[in-house]
Order: sequence, then structure tokens, then C-alpha cells
Amino acid sequence: MASSAAALVSTTRNTIGKTKLTFKFRLFSISPFSSSSSSSFSTLCRNQQFFTPSHSPPVPKKVPFTVSAHGTKWQDPYHWMSNPNDPDFIDHLRQENSYADAFMKDTEELQRTLYSEMISRMPSEISTPPERWGPWLYYQFIPEGKEYPVLCRKLASGGKSWMKNAVDYMVKGSLKEQILLDWNEVAEMYGYVHVGTCRVSPDNNFLAYTLDVTGDEQFFLQVKDLRRNSVISNHRVEGVVSLAWAQDGSTLFYTLCDQNQRPYRVHCTKIGSDSMNDIHLFEESDSRFCVDITSTKDGKYITVNSNSRTSSEEKLPYSLFFGVYVINAVNPQSEMQRFRKRVSGVQHFLEHHHGFFYFLTNAPLSKDEVFGVGNYYLGRCRAENLHNVENIILPNEDMGFVDMDIFNEHLVLFVNKDGSSSICSIDMRNFSNCEEKMRLDDLNPWFFPLPSDMCSLSPGSNHDFVNAVYRVVLSSPVMPDVIMDYDMSSKTSIVVQQEDMPDMNFRPKCYSQNHKKNELDDIRSRKQKDLKDFSDTYVCEKKEVISHDGIRIPLTILYSKEVHKQGQSPGLLHGYGAYGETTDKSWCPDRLSLLDRGWVFAFADVRGGAGPDPSWHTWGSGLQKLNSIHDFVSCGQYLVDEGYVHEQQLSAIAHSAGCFLLGAAINMYPHMFRAAVLKVPFLDVCNTLLETNLPLTILDYEEFGNPQIESHFCNILKISPYDNIREKFCYPSMLVMSSFNDSRVGIWEAAKWVARVREVTCSMCSSSVILRSNMTGGHFGEGGRFGHCEETAHEYAFLLKSSGYL
Repeated sequence: MASSAAALVSTTRNTIGKTKLTFKFRLFSISPFSSSSSSSFSTLCRNQQFFTPSHSPPVPKKVPFTVSAHGTKWQDPYHWMSNPNDPDFIDHLRQENSYADAFMKDTEELQRTLYSEMISRMPSEISTPPERWGPWLYYQFIPEGKEYPVLCRKLASGGKSWMKNAVDYMVKGSLKEQILLDWNEVAEMYGYVHVGTCRVSPDNNFLAYTLDVTGDEQFFLQVKDLRRNSVISNHRVEGVVSLAWAQDGSTLFYTLCDQNQRPYRVHCTKIGSDSMNDIHLFEESDSRFCVDITSTKDGKYITVNSNSRTSSEEKLPYSLFFGVYVINAVNPQSEMQRFRKRVSGVQHFLEHHHGFFYFLTNAPLSKDEVFGVGNYYLGRCRAENLHNVENIILPNEDMGFVDMDIFNEHLVLFVNKDGSSSICSIDMRNFSNCEEKMRLDDLNPWFFPLPSDMCSLSPGSNHDFVNAVYRVVLSSPVMPDVIMDYDMSSKTSIVVQQEDMPDMNFRPKCYSQNHKKNELDDIRSRKQKDLKDFSDTYVCEKKEVISHDGIRIPLTILYSKEVHKQGQSPGLLHGYGAYGETTDKSWCPDRLSLLDRGWVFAFADVRGGAGPDPSWHTWGSGLQKLNSIHDFVSCGQYLVDEGYVHEQQLSAIAHSAGCFLLGAAINMYPHMFRAAVLKVPFLDVCNTLLETNLPLTILDYEEFGNPQIESHFCNILKISPYDNIREKFCYPSMLVMSSFNDSRVGIWEAAKWVARVREVTCSMCSSSVILRSNMTGGHFGEGGRFGHCEETAHEYAFLLKSSGYL
């Protein structure tokens, strides 16, 4: 999650674009991990080293239940928990919460200290520099003392450059501000808020957005008339996921979910009409596929994509498209055309530019070519002849294409070069003499200059098709988020804003209503040499760890120069390893509370997540899932062997699907970890994948395997965390966090895991395994920046206690 101005910019596309808004929060500490704590390290049961409640943890009832598949039978006495409305289960969760509170009782002062550190690092008001779209300047800010952001806009002055307009707008306040959407008002009304998709109509008159007000991710559509500042009541539709406007500004396309939360239908509505008369345009009947819609950057077409997988966490850079259709947004009543038929494994990402479709694809270039994962190239065809590819642009030998964006005068390509992310732009005029097949270098690309220690690169909204400036948010574990603007015409770049750190002697210039005009003008000449980082205080190292089969696994290691002690420090290993996602290594001040206490943070980019090439995901999914677990364990062992972390002070943390990775690693090597934090964990993998009526189950077969296939079933059962808990072994202390309204990972998965661990493992160790359930929130928790601070303080206090800090 992110609360920085840069993070708000990076998600502006979510408020005028595609996906949900998230936050990343801040914390800081000044007390190093005391060396005396290391002297208490012991090979005895870990819970003997710290306070545990005098009473025993809750013991749930056991109800006989037999599970069978492919001739194999096994008992699951906690199956009854899969009914979250069972009064006995609800009572059990409340007992677990009481036990967790008692266990953490002696950390209350520490939690308050950690929380204060986080709050002290937050700017009183967080705002984003404005971005122009049409005649308007859009921006977001979090008001002082508030949890959530507010989306606003002001009319830009005519006849001026976008930079001049931004200066006038922020300094002079000459034009009236209009609030489009205030998350805080929604939260106050319903007690919970999660904004899914949010898009402004092309004529700037309407705002269409989706809301989840319970945490179960059952989003409903609302349309706001921005001229009258009122919500249109007859356009509320339940179960909406994605949105796209036609160019007339009154025709809205949207997708609907089935009972398993699979977006499967496309509808069209006319603003001002009765929503009961909405037109049904398309339906995907195959339960293995879900449907997504979006508009091209120029707004002239709407793409309908039927794809085989949707991420359980965040939307991937582009989905795996298995069927692509286009709708003429200028004439939305026209017939939908198929761009490409469904071909297994072939992927497309589509944009439109002056009568041509540009698309990234991995489709074989010839009939003799064997399909391979990745190996994307750029193709071009005329809009009136979708099936005749005129030009093909191949990446250079040392790189691969990852994503694309398009503007009136420039094409932007995201590339992976030698394992590192880069961005380049190409003048669209270079395509006028484009040959049938060319290499990227033939188009004279301009590669954006990036900091050498950059770990995270994400685009801003960049919603204005006619703009020549591309906005990017850069970050690293030792560099606060930076908003960079790259002028693709002049091939120059400027630092627009860098995240403020109020509690450190570090206050870079940024857009603010309190800044003087001359300060804002100075921004135009700032270069990357002006970027501030904390590399003098904290060390960020990139290593490669040899896994069980000789493959080199990227590992990023972060620690304090001053208080880290070779071979003595505690450490926290992060892992995810699914859906082709990378671990979040962006700047996060909350880490400072552990770094300044001597902790080491490490991020393992194991197979199954994002890696050096597209095959990295494939080699850690399905039947190859065991690779990701071995990779994670190898990274943990490396931290100990190389003296980064004390051999008895390595902890680990994972979220959702990443808990499959961590839970399996704990089962394989229960003595490796001192403590573990598992958040909304996917642990009861085999049982869940056998239940085809659960949300996301069928869509997850590609990621984890299909248990309807015997070979897949055997592989899943062999590594499913819940089904492989080691009897009589000492397990690490564990904080397991779940949410009652979580529709992605059932709350029973966490409860069943904790009950089973307590039942069969060392009884003394398992008394330090606690379950904390949010009885009202969903998969992404609840609360804004302050609520997140409380949650993080609780997690860190648990880790500090488990490591012997108290």
C-alpha cells in the first residue's frame, strides 16, 4: 500500500483508468537491536524465551469428514470451518482474537512506539502534481488527519504549456477546484471503502466508478454527473468489474461477474436511460476464461479481451489474452469485430494510432515456429484489415519487450534488458518508412535515463493522448519515490517531485500549494543528480543465490550500515512467487523501524514470480511449483551462510498466494525460521482447488495446477501447506492474519492451518502461533493510512517479540 505523493500519481490511472487505488505507509525507529538479545539465543522451544498467556490457546471442535480424489482418501476434521456463518466458527474466531490480544499484551507500549514512528514520517498533507487530460488538470491529495485520498480537478488556462498551467493552478489557485470523489466520505457512510475502477467520460461530464463497501469485493457501479455534482441513481449495477466509455461521453460499457466472481459478460448502457434496458453484447461461457474491457489511449476503440487468468493480487502488466475483439468507440452501435481468434498460449496487448493497430504479441511468426513463453514482438496492421500484419518490430538481441503505451507522436516500450527494466520512446514518424520486419534499433529509440540503483519503475496515469511528456514513478529500497517527467520530443527529463520525509533532514522541492512560484520554476532545470537517497545510511545489495538445480535466484538485501552486526542480526525474508509478480522493493519508510534496530530485509524473486525473462513464471507454476519453494529456502540459507542474519534469527513474511510458498517452506524446514507472518494466507490449497464453486478456483488451475488431473493432484497434495504439517516438530512463532469478508482466500484457510499446527506440532512452540481475524474487512484489509500504520506496528511488534527483543 502507498500513501506517498508519488504512489498516488502512480495510481491516478486507477482513478481515471483501470485498477484499484492502494497505499504504502511509513514508519521509522531510532533504537538499534540490542546486542544483549543475541546472547539469549537457544535451541530450546522458542516460546520459552518470551511471555505467553497463562491460559492455553483455543481448541476448536473436530468433526469427522472424509475427502477423496483419484482413489486417495484422507481426513479433514476442520472441514466444518469452511462454513464461515457457523456460529461455532464465529465464536472460535473471537476466542482466537482474545488469545492473540493476550499474547501481544506485553507489546502494547512497543506498538505505540512503532505507530508514533510511522505517523511522524507522514507529511501532514500528501498531494500529487497535476496531470493534464484534455482541458483539465487532475490531481489527488490526502487531507490532513484523513485516512483516504480525494480526487480533484481544475480547468487549465488556455494557450499555455502544461507545466505553466500546473504552476498557475497550484500557486495562484485561479480556477475553482472540483472534487470528483472523496474516499473519506464513502468510508464515513459505509464504514469501509474500496474503489475498484474509476473513469472520466471523454466529454469530462461524467465519472463512472465501482465501489466495494463490505470488503467482499462485490463491486457496484455508480455514475456521477460532474456538472450537477450528483450521483445518477438509476445507473447502480451490482457485480461490475471493468469500465470503458464510448467517445460520445454517454455510452458506457461494463463487465459483469458470475457467482464465482468471474467477469464473463459485457453490457452497454446509455447514461440517462433505464439501466434495466442495458444491452448485452458479449458472454464468455467457458469458466476457465474471464473478460476484461478497456479503451485504447486515443479513445477510438474499445477492446474486449477473453483471457485465461486473472491475478489474485494485482492486475498483471497485461493479462494473458486468449481472444481479442474490438468495438468502434466512435460508433458504439456498430458490430464487434474479432481481432484474433483464441489460440492457446498466444497473448496480445492492443493500442490504436491514426488508423493502425499496434500490438504486442508472442504469436509464432511462421507456421513452423514453436510457441514459446515470452519472446514478444511489436506488430502493426490497418484498422480496416485486422488480419494482415504489415510490419513487425523485433527486440534487440539482448532484450525483451514487456509492455507498451502510445501517444499522438510517440510510442513507449517497456523492455527487460539484461534482467533490468528500461523504457524507451520511438517517434511515430519513424514508422512511416517501416519495413516489413525490423529490429528496435532501426527505429532510433530514445532510452529514458534512469538511476543506477532503481528497483521499481511504474508509469503515472499518462492519460492524455496528445501529450509528449511521459510520467514515471521511480523507487528503490534506499530512495524515496521520485516522479520523473520525460519529454519525448526534446529528449530531456526533469524531477517533478520526490517524496517528503518530515522526520529526517531531507526535504526536496515538490509541488505544493505553499511553494513560491520561483521554486516551481526551478523544477524545470532539475536533473537526476538532484535525487536524494539514503545510501549513506542503508546498504542495498543485489545478489544471486544458487538454487537446488543450479539456477541463480535474484535476492535483494537491505540493512543499516551503522547497526547491522555480521552474523548476529535478525532478518526478515519476503517472498511471493506467483502470477508473474515481483516482490515490492520500492521505498517504504516503515522498514526503518526494523532496519534501525539492526534488522536485515531481504526480497527473494523466486521462480513463479517475475524474473529475468518470461519463462521465470512458468518454471515456478503448475507442476514446477516446487521450484519456487526450493528457491525461497535457498535464499534464506544464503542469508545465514553469508552472515547477513544470525542462524536462529531469520523470520519470513508473505501475503495471500505467497503464503503457499512460505507455508510449504516451513513444512520442509521448520527450524529455518524464527517467526513468520502470514497475511490472508492461501494454505489449504488442495481442498480449495477441489472446490470448483469457490471464486477464482478454476482460474487458478493454470497457476497451481488442476487437481482434476491426477498428476496435478498428486503434485498439489504433496506440497499443499495444510496437508503437510510435520507432526511433533518445533514450528516457528506465527502471526496469521485473516479477514472475514475475504472473497479471494476464505477465512477458514487461516483458521484450519492454525488449528492443525497446534494439534500436531510441538505444543510448547505452537502456543506462540496466533490467529488474528478482522471480522469486518476483506482481502485488502480495511482502514487508510493510519489504520495501516496500526496493522504494521502490530506485525513488527510480533516479530520483535519473537526474536527476543522484549
